[in-house]
Amino acid sequence: MLHALTHRSWCSEHPGAQSNERLEFLGDAVLGLVVTDHLYERFPDLPEGQLAKTRAAVVSAPTLADVGRELGIGLELRLGKGEDASGGREKASILADAVEAVLGAMYLDGGIEPVRALVLAALDERIGAAAVRPGSRDYKTQLQEMAAHDGHTPPVYVLSESGPDHHKRFHATVAIGGEIQGAGTGTSKKEAEQKAARAAYERRTGGSNSGSSENGASDGV
Repeated sequence: MLHALTHRSWCSEHPGAQSNERLEFLGDAVLGLVVTDHLYERFPDLPEGQLAKTRAAVVSAPTLADVGRELGIGLELRLGKGEDASGGREKASILADAVEAVLGAMYLDGGIEPVRALVLAALDERIGAAAVRPGSRDYKTQLQEMAAHDGHTPPVYVLSESGPDHHKRFHATVAIGGEIQGAGTGTSKKEAEQKAARAAYERRTGGSNSGSSENGASDGV
C-alpha cells in the first residue's frame, strides 16, 4: 500500500522509488466501473445523460479529495520535502489521485469486490444526492443559470490572494448585477470561486439545494 501513497515528488528525492501514478490510472478505471455499474442497477429510470452527469459528480477530484480527507490519507502520503512544505497533504488533486491509487492497489490485491465495498461505503450517500440533481455540487454553473433565469448578466468573480508561496490562500467574491452575493476562500482559485458561488447560491435560494449538505466545492479545484 505504500506504493499507492507515494507521490512523484517523493520519488524525485528517492531514486528508484515508484510513484503511485500507474496505480492511479488503474484505480480511476476501476472506480468508474464500480460507480457506473451501481448507477445502472440502482437507478433504472435515469436516462444516459443524467447517469453520466451523476457519475461525473461523484468521481470528480473534489469529491475524491473529500473521501481522502475522511480516510486520513493525507497523513499517510509520502511527499517530497517541498511538496510537503507547500501543503501537499491538503491539496485536492494529490488526495484525489491517492484515493484512486489506493483503489487500484486494492483491486490488484483482492479484485473488484473490496473496491466496490469501499467505494459504496464512501460514496453511496453522495451518489444518491447527485442522482436527484446531477451536477448539484457545481455551484458556479447553477449560479450562472440562476442569474440568466432572473435576467442578469453572468456572475462576475474577483480574486485576491494572501500568504507565502508555499501556503497561499485565494479569496473570491462573486457579484450579480453589480452587487456582491457571496465570498469564499480556498487553496486554489477554482476552489475559492466555487465556495463563493455556493455562498451566493444558498443566499439566493435560502440554502435549498440537494447538494448543500456536502462540504467542499466542485470539479476543477
